[in-house]
Amino acid sequence: MAYLAPTEFVTKMVDAGESKLQMSTRDTLIRAYMAGAILALAAAFAVTITVNTGNALVGALLFPVGFCMLYLLGFDLLTGVFTLAPLAVLDQRPGATWRGVWRNWTLVFVGNFAGALTVALFMAIIFTFGFSEAPNLIGQKIGGIGESRTLGYAAHGAAGMLTLFIRGVMCNWMVSTGVVAAMMSTSVPGKVIAMWMPILVFFYMGFEHSVVNMFLFPSGLMLGGHFTLMDYLIWNEIPTVVGNLVGGLVFVGAALYATHYRTAPKRTHTVMDAAMDVTRQA
Repeated sequence: MAYLAPTEFVTKMVDAGESKLQMSTRDTLIRAYMAGAILALAAAFAVTITVNTGNALVGALLFPVGFCMLYLLGFDLLTGVFTLAPLAVLDQRPGATWRGVWRNWTLVFVGNFAGALTVALFMAIIFTFGFSEAPNLIGQKIGGIGESRTLGYAAHGAAGMLTLFIRGVMCNWMVSTGVVAAMMSTSVPGKVIAMWMPILVFFYMGFEHSVVNMFLFPSGLMLGGHFTLMDYLIWNEIPTVVGNLVGGLVFVGAALYATHYRTAPKRTHTVMDAAMDVTRQA
């Protein structure tokens, strides 16, 4: 499994950011739609496993299959473009602008939401036999998740909002690490192994992922969850998006770019260093 050094895969990160800014509107929307749909299906898969086994760790262990599929197929998640697209602007690539970054983020958000909403509707139909009966155990679980991760935060007021934001930051710290980790290898097994680890961490720890939540909360509303659309937007989706942005861009994209691409000048051997060498030798 060929391994690329940090200087090599960070260059690939900047190249990827530039490519995403140059992509047509049609292709951006299609790739974002498919990414949202696949990740939503993976979330439904993980919840199903958790309910059927009674073990959340098993669900978390298998959830990354969706992330690996969408990445290998070249589809785009909002969390990934939060990290990669700005790097092209920081590197002053031709035609890369902040306006282009906002355009890319907006299109990917719309595409991800549409894809996740499609799967939310499909799964709600499956869990209720076409809305002809009450949700099954899996549907009830999804409705409960929607309540606990909106009204649960709201009950704590500002402290709940802070907790939600930090969970969003931590989520994309891990998810974007998975995006970057896939660039470390040139083989499919190497990419999958590298992606699997941080995605497992984020899911099992219950961090907040804006695209996963685009599935969980709309489907929760369809399945009778006792929360509102505004609860979802104010007490989950919007703060989660902001937290994901900070986590991916600051702790992954900018950090790797600064230390492996735009490195600081190397230290020189100063008079003080020489004096310390003499003292140690003495």
